[in-house]
Amino acid sequence: MTKPSAPRRHLPTSPFNAPSAAPPKHFALGDRVTHDRYGLGRIIGVENGVAMLVDFGSRQARISSPYTHMDKL
Repeated sequence: MTKPSAPRRHLPTSPFNAPSAAPPKHFALGDRVTHDRYGLGRIIGVENGVAMLVDFGSRQARISSPYTHMDKL
């Protein structure tokens, strides 16, 4: 099975609602987060919507926007 090369576009004549974009995630300094790969952590640095520096205990990682694998606790 092959993956489509581009996302499907919504046709104006379609009886279905257009897919809505997910709202951007906002994190602040000191927030507790969970990451799919690294686990539980705390935000220790913020780079104005570009990336977050997160302390996961055993390591620190710079997580880039759009933060798809990270959620606020």
